[in-house]
Amino acid sequence: MSANNEIKIEDLPGVGDKIAEKLKEAGFTDLMALAVTPVIEIIDRAGIGDSTAQKIVELARKHLNLNFVSGNDYFDQRNQVRRISTGSSNFNMLIAGGVETQAITECFGQFASGKTQLAHQLAVNVQLPEEQGGLNGYAVYIDTEGTFRPERIVQIAKSLKLDPQEVLSRIKVARTYSTDHQILLTEKIPELIEKEKLPIRLIIVDSLMGLFRVEFAGRGTLADRQQKLNRHIHFLQRLADRFNLAIYVTNQVMSKPDQFFGDPTYPVGGNIVAHACTYRIYLRKGKAGKRVAKLIDSASLPEGEAVFDITENGIKD
Repeated sequence: MSANNEIKIEDLPGVGDKIAEKLKEAGFTDLMALAVTPVIEIIDRAGIGDSTAQKIVELARKHLNLNFVSGNDYFDQRNQVRRISTGSSNFNMLIAGGVETQAITECFGQFASGKTQLAHQLAVNVQLPEEQGGLNGYAVYIDTEGTFRPERIVQIAKSLKLDPQEVLSRIKVARTYSTDHQILLTEKIPELIEKEKLPIRLIIVDSLMGLFRVEFAGRGTLADRQQKLNRHIHFLQRLADRFNLAIYVTNQVMSKPDQFFGDPTYPVGGNIVAHACTYRIYLRKGKAGKRVAKLIDSASLPEGEAVFDITENGIKD
């Protein structure tokens, strides 16, 4: 990293200790966080004036020298991307080796299709060494529907010959009850990484849209919901890029009653979620208790399907 990253917020011209403290309390702990965040969001979260926020963002961008890079340089940056194993070699092959860092992976499907099971599996697998499909890291599990089960973590950990208590200690869980609470928790993640020095490599949101659907009911609230959702999911992407971690979100589905041919199931969240997620995977039940993962959208991979199983020991082929 360059020496620019060693400059602290309070070192910026015209930024005193008081403003720096406000920014840090709002989750802006370094110049990169300021440089890549919309000015209006900094104003809302830190409670500072428009002109002050604009000046701070401009100074941060100037110090970081955020400019175009060549395709070769960008390719070198992509070499930092790592992947977390799903537990199934078939599933891993479908998504080029596992759930990717610097990306948002969405799995949607009906109830009992395996979305939360995969979330639990990833929360354990991320703790494995890289040669075993992990990232030697911690997981953050934001639970919006009361689906996190430590008992399931214990089962999976034992099957991998890991200490269940140690595994549980490396998963930071929070139950959320409103969209504001959900957003607030994601904004506290940089604090866990930078102040508490936790090597967080995976963020799970199970589910992304559950609380948004509850709070924003009816077409009259759709614009407000989508605007709030857009800011939330783009903040998650900034976390993925900034800390080279993976984002895994589950999503609910709806059915189109007027569709007579094909599968009427589709994910909620509209184009905001569709455009923001790097990988979109549809999970459904298959024959003989198997599950089918269908990759329906990716910037670099073709559509395809993988069959896997959910066992007492976790996700397997």
